[in-house]
Amino acid sequence: MGLLNKLFGKSDGPVKTAEMLDEDLYWQIVEQSLAETEDQDEQEQYLIREIGKLSTRQMIGFRLRTDQLLYDTYNSEMWCAGYVMNQGCSDDWIISRGKEVYYNAKENVDSLITEVEEGKEYEFEAFWYVALEAFQNKTGKDLYDFIDYDNFKMREGNYKKFEFTWQEDDTESMKKTCPNLFSAIWPS
Repeated sequence: MGLLNKLFGKSDGPVKTAEMLDEDLYWQIVEQSLAETEDQDEQEQYLIREIGKLSTRQMIGFRLRTDQLLYDTYNSEMWCAGYVMNQGCSDDWIISRGKEVYYNAKENVDSLITEVEEGKEYEFEAFWYVALEAFQNKTGKDLYDFIDYDNFKMREGNYKKFEFTWQEDDTESMKKTCPNLFSAIWPS
């Protein structure tokens, strides 16, 4: 029966894919993680559990959707906001804050002012790995082995080139890019 399943595209295990998870489902999982948890550690564990409930193809798709969202925000303005907020916040942190925060920041990075809190760090690198861990837990395999890299190009290493419109040593250039963030966070 295993050979027939393979011949007709059915498999008991994961297969290579370049298909991203449905964006609505993706954001639903992220939004639920925010609603159900108190901090990043809890959010990370919640995401791993929820992603673990998906099919292996969907789990791979979750990671691919994350990569696509990161790819879409790889620009000078987002880098500037990250530098102002945390001397380099991660784009995955912005995604982990939910659909509205992500799309508002994509449109105008200064909108991240809504996420500013005293003493808060603006990093969540573990978010990038939640699908990998869920996949490993479920299958015992490495999710990277099941990404169809020939057909999925929106990933690290393929980011588009851009020119920085600001400089680390030119605070006025950062202030021009994200004035509200700069005023709220940058040390005097």
